[in-house]
Amino acid sequence: MSLWTPSGEHPVGDERGTQPRGAALGSPGAGSSGPDGSGPGAGSSGPDGSGPGAGQEDLEALRRQLADTPVDVIVANHCYGLFELAAVYLSESPPRLEQARTAIDALGFLVDGLGERLGDAHPALRDALAQIRLAFVQISAAPTGGTTADGA
Repeated sequence: MSLWTPSGEHPVGDERGTQPRGAALGSPGAGSSGPDGSGPGAGSSGPDGSGPGAGQEDLEALRRQLADTPVDVIVANHCYGLFELAAVYLSESPPRLEQARTAIDALGFLVDGLGERLGDAHPALRDALAQIRLAFVQISAAPTGGTTADGA
């Protein structure tokens, strides 16, 4: 598994190299059902055919995997999501400036507020924040950017 950043793809495997860090939620095999309905969370029995309660065991395994993921990795991943969200609003035609501003401000609060606590992702996030702020200024100063009504 890798994590996209403005500076490129970065692998995010755990220290043992056996499972990706941060794969606890939203990834195939992590609590999602397969195309045939099989997999964790499908039906009321577990993969070994056990009865009710197996879903609780799956949920606990997912929670443990999430708890084993360093928080700086999880927060940094959310920061990249805010960056992408701001970019989506800025790329709309017409740009949705107030929506983009909220996403950029949220990203700024996290990056500026947490700083080095974001670990190895901090330099890339700081650069991404500067880039998206510059893009916002350029787009809002454009003849159509600054006069656009912004829908919610």
